[in-house]
Amino acid sequence: MKPYANLISYSDVRPFEVISHTKKTITVREMKATRSKDFVPDIIPGGFCGHCINQWDQKWDIVSDPDAREMRAYLHKDGCYWSKEGAHSLSDHPVKFYDYNF
Repeated sequence: MKPYANLISYSDVRPFEVISHTKKTITVREMKATRSKDFVPDIIPGGFCGHCINQWDQKWDIVSDPDAREMRAYLHKDGCYWSKEGAHSLSDHPVKFYDYNF
């Protein structure tokens, strides 16, 4: 079992860690993700309010959050684990992505 289950929310991704698992169920907990000081969004005029031209260069500092709530996600036929918040994709590392252009 991979240790992370990143939540895919349309174009955004939020990191979750797997706390426990059974054959068809995982218990996950959201991780704290803070934007790294190495990344500053470069917004230019365009779109509704502006367009971020460097969003693919995002860097996040991601750490475990023992105080975050836990929830269950269940394996579906599509191969994803689904919780009440959406589909979780198992991964070897936590991923955070914020779509500045959405």
